[in-house]
Amino acid sequence: MQASAVSLSAQEISAPDPKAVVTAGNDVRFTVLTPGSIRMEYAKDGKFIDNSSFVAVDRNLPVPEFNVRRSGKKVTIKTDKMTVTYKGNGKFTDRNLSVTSGKGLSGAKFVWKPGMMQKENLKGTYRTLDGYLGDKRDGKAMPVEDGLIARDGWTFIDDSNSFLFDGDSDWSWVTTRKAVKGDDEESQDWYFMAYGEDYKAALGDFSKFAGRVPIPPKFAFGYWWSRYWSYSDTELRNLVNDFHRFNIPLDVLVIDMDWHPTFHDAPKDEFGEGRGWTGWSWNRGLFPDPDKMLEWTNEEHIKTTLNLHPASGFAPWEDKYAEMAKAMDFDTTGRHFVPWQGSSKKFMKALFDIELHPMEKSGIDFWWLDWQQWLTDKQVDGLSSTWWINYVFFTEKEHHGNVRPMLYHRWGGLGNHRYQIGFSGDAVIAWPSLDYQPYFTTCASNVLYGYWSHDIGGHYFRGNVETKLDPEMYARWMQFGALSPIFRTHSSKDARIRKEIWNFKGDCFDALYNSVRLRYELVPYIYTTAREFYDTGVALCRPMYYDYPQDEQAYSFKNEYMFGDDILVMPITAPMDSVSKLSKVNVWLPEGSDWFEWNTGTMLCGGQSVDRSFSITEYPIYVKAGSIIPMYCEDVNNLETEPDRVRLSVFPGGAGAGSLYEDAGNDKDYATHFATTSFRTSFDDANTLRLTVSARQGSYEGMKDARNIEFRFYGYPQPSEVLVNGSPVEHGYVGEQLCVTVPAQAVQNDAEMSVVLKFKNLAGTEINDGLVSKFHKLSRLLTDEKYKSDHVIFPEDMASAAETPRKLEYDPEGFAASIALFRSQYASTVGNPDFEADLQRWNDVHNMKVKE
Repeated sequence: MQASAVSLSAQEISAPDPKAVVTAGNDVRFTVLTPGSIRMEYAKDGKFIDNSSFVAVDRNLPVPEFNVRRSGKKVTIKTDKMTVTYKGNGKFTDRNLSVTSGKGLSGAKFVWKPGMMQKENLKGTYRTLDGYLGDKRDGKAMPVEDGLIARDGWTFIDDSNSFLFDGDSDWSWVTTRKAVKGDDEESQDWYFMAYGEDYKAALGDFSKFAGRVPIPPKFAFGYWWSRYWSYSDTELRNLVNDFHRFNIPLDVLVIDMDWHPTFHDAPKDEFGEGRGWTGWSWNRGLFPDPDKMLEWTNEEHIKTTLNLHPASGFAPWEDKYAEMAKAMDFDTTGRHFVPWQGSSKKFMKALFDIELHPMEKSGIDFWWLDWQQWLTDKQVDGLSSTWWINYVFFTEKEHHGNVRPMLYHRWGGLGNHRYQIGFSGDAVIAWPSLDYQPYFTTCASNVLYGYWSHDIGGHYFRGNVETKLDPEMYARWMQFGALSPIFRTHSSKDARIRKEIWNFKGDCFDALYNSVRLRYELVPYIYTTAREFYDTGVALCRPMYYDYPQDEQAYSFKNEYMFGDDILVMPITAPMDSVSKLSKVNVWLPEGSDWFEWNTGTMLCGGQSVDRSFSITEYPIYVKAGSIIPMYCEDVNNLETEPDRVRLSVFPGGAGAGSLYEDAGNDKDYATHFATTSFRTSFDDANTLRLTVSARQGSYEGMKDARNIEFRFYGYPQPSEVLVNGSPVEHGYVGEQLCVTVPAQAVQNDAEMSVVLKFKNLAGTEINDGLVSKFHKLSRLLTDEKYKSDHVIFPEDMASAAETPRKLEYDPEGFAASIALFRSQYASTVGNPDFEADLQRWNDVHNMKVKE
């Protein structure tokens, strides 16, 4: 196989740089990988292993700064973050080996010796949510695996018994340590990471020697439609037409197992699996011409994936049965199944060459692996079936495909972060399941598994927990889903579960629709963070303790998380109050900055936990004060091609900075072929805000010489003047969002540009105290009154106050007066418990005057 330009999986022989190696006698080798990580090996025969393991794939790293002292048999290795002391005498024990925290670490100091156990591991992830109601299944808590970081400040990884790669340049394959160096049960192959409270550094160190997390294609960050349903070609076309009709973005179409023949309630097959559970041939009754159907999905710019349950191999009725049998020298006399052999390179090559490559050529873009059968391989003892086929499918695509490889499957264990997208499985449809998913998602970042894809809305009903899809719960799940790594709805084959957005109405429809729109608007920010994940090992959805390790609230607010560097999310995971129709949450806002509650337009001080309330169309999204968020505009419905415009959204609260990452979107050369644009805000004086956009740095295939950038400034009043590169321009204003808009400007790649907003009295115009939410509440109150009494009349000031957002747009000079009128009317309406009675009395008096 020909290696791709980007080394994504790096399963070759990985000998360390000799300058990073420290030996002690002939049987001990230390490799200083980074200032905070070290490999420690003992080999009685002096034969050390350089093959990549399932965990560690790259040990030839830049040599860090360290020093070595020797005194007799004693060896001391010192970096800024740790001191390793080995006193000789063979195999590592608690009597001859220790690691002490260095001066460069913050937090509690430690002295580690072999055999010591962590006390406060921050956990990692688990294979599946199948059957779980929250974190419980059959009354038992989920056995979440340990993660790579702990409050102890150190992590020990014993890699002594893990599988190795044989280093075959054609396609590196699984092998054992015994096969590489013979019988040596006493060998030790350990990794130690010292990081104190710097959890990000630990994850970055691990990604250096365990491999980076590949960037998924850009389309993966759009909306995925998935449903376990026996869709036909025509039904899928009708479905997509409805997406277009309701102007709902879509990027991925997931077709579950009914794409091939299935046999409901049929006897088990010869491997004990459901007959038809495994399938490789199109169901021609539903898809009379699959190639034509896939031509259509390509024309629609929709990426298509098919579900695979491969455990039963090839049944005699499969279209390619004879070809697979011939390739495997399998006797077909008895018409038995050609058995699945995941660890056989011969079988896997035949599978791709005969079955999967032709389907990919027809238009299948990636595969949904759904392995649920035996956990370990039948030929290689102890080999995880899930882990291994993740590797096989991803690397096959990496080497043979001409686009960026992507896989969608279950977690197989440490090292599987190199194979990207996780399918979390069949969670019960219920509030507890939603409540558990934020923690489950962010916790997985502790093993670099940062791209979980959940069945948003839940998968199936269980017992009497829920018997119909609660619109409120689904809306809240979708709001969380839009702010999770992969945005995919899915459900069981159940006619009661209809998750198409157009099946809902009123506020729930608005909440669902706005969730999808928000997701697409945030894609530039999300994609920029995906590059950060690739470079640093820090995922998009990250626990609060990554940034605030010394705050106890960062550990106790388990559902709260950072969405990239600048956005904080506190998911709503419980029903709203039945009286107020509001959802109440307690959110912790870390010290160090103020936080702008985006949906309500409220600036809140950091360093506090505060109770907040939200309507169904609002969500607890907090933007760090002064942040600049790169976004797309509202007209983006698909991510296959680069939109014509990008938007920079500036948030209130002070000066800030940010960057935008761009590449070709689905190429394999993104490690070196990409571009970045940095931007920053500053205040020339108390009433002058300046945004500076630097020239774009770097390039990639297909990059245009110029692009259009438009600007939004949230939480700012109407400016007296707007200048672009020193020249006045017309600007707009969105009253409902208290947002200044500057129309798109054509910007050459090599040019710096500036946008300046001048105000008359910026400090004296307070508008970030929840006015955005209050605008909506007053307008909604008056609208509701009209539907209660269709002849109701409102006092002029009251009606005018409800039109404040329009007035702010139409009359910039009257901005302050309009805000003042609104405040007075809001207090006497929304804040008045006797509002309806007062309004009725006013109408009675008004009508009497009219009659007179």
